[in-house]
Amino acid sequence: MTRAELVAATAKATGSTKASAERAITAFLAAIRESLRKGRRVTIAGFGTFGVARRSARNGRNPRTGKAMKIPATRVPRFKPSKSLKSAVR
Repeated sequence: MTRAELVAATAKATGSTKASAERAITAFLAAIRESLRKGRRVTIAGFGTFGVARRSARNGRNPRTGKAMKIPATRVPRFKPSKSLKSAVR
């Protein structure tokens, strides 16, 4: 499902306009993004939890040259689905 399809489905389900649904989805995603940027978790009951994990520094290889290189530590977003979401997909 693309973002446009999600907007259309949200507008249809709520009986609102596509513009209104687009603003709501944009605000929802911005709130999640901002919370993760601050290092906080976002839990949506029945759906899952968004969080931030720390990926430690490691050694890697440049695929083009084969030369060894150091990959720095970084923070990455993670998602853990809820039990009800897992069972709905199965």
